[in-house]
Amino acid sequence: MITTDLTPGSPCWLDLGAPDVRAAAAFYGSVLGWDYESMGGGGGEGEGGDMEGGMFQKDGKTVAGLGKLSEEGARLAWMIYYRVTDADATTQAVEGAGGTVRVPPRDLGEWGRMAQYTDPSGGQFAVWQPGKNAGFELADVPGSLSWTELYTSDAAAAKEFYGAVFGWQFSDTEMPGGGGTYTLITPAGLPEERMQGGLMQVREEDLALAGGQAYWHPVFAVADCDAAVAAVTGDGGSVQMGPVDAEGVGRLAVCLDRSDADFVVLTPSTPS
Repeated sequence: MITTDLTPGSPCWLDLGAPDVRAAAAFYGSVLGWDYESMGGGGGEGEGGDMEGGMFQKDGKTVAGLGKLSEEGARLAWMIYYRVTDADATTQAVEGAGGTVRVPPRDLGEWGRMAQYTDPSGGQFAVWQPGKNAGFELADVPGSLSWTELYTSDAAAAKEFYGAVFGWQFSDTEMPGGGGTYTLITPAGLPEERMQGGLMQVREEDLALAGGQAYWHPVFAVADCDAAVAAVTGDGGSVQMGPVDAEGVGRLAVCLDRSDADFVVLTPSTPS
């Protein structure tokens, strides 16, 4: 499970670059019950200033960031950040394992230090070396991040790369109905109940959303998967799969927001 006891190698933050910040804020407010607090200055239309960037909050606690998409030609997607103790050392590990650096380590004032990378199969991810800001303040409850997931055409290479970079522990499990192998991810040195995500090997043609490249996406916990899906489609998004019941996991759906950034909504199974 993802917690706010943020240990090295665990997810600690996520943000979204959107072409229309105001529209994205409204969409996720409808789907996940998030409030948006703009950090932009004045000069924009209406209340909230220019809406160029800010924070999503749930029940008064920060859960994610939102900003204006600035990278030309970039695919719209959620960026997941993993906690590290030394972003510069992590950068060396990424390069040594065959990854590339998209954004070199840099300080964000007193808040912390960040960097962004691409794994050898194209999956994009980021790291956060905390300063004053440790990361999100809510996790694994409705309206917050509850899981992270990588789709890749080479699971073995992904395990080798991320194992070298983060020291993650991996355990394979067979998916129901002969659906293949799913690899569970646990931070280094933690017990299996602290599993934070998974990776799954898929065909290259199943990676069309990212142009055939591997990609990460977030899984958000929701109280009612069907209601969340209705909000997605009612507010201009779409559904790629579901809602479906996954044995031992819960009821879930794979969704796209208005700009085709992908995410999953999940109502977890209740233990019997």
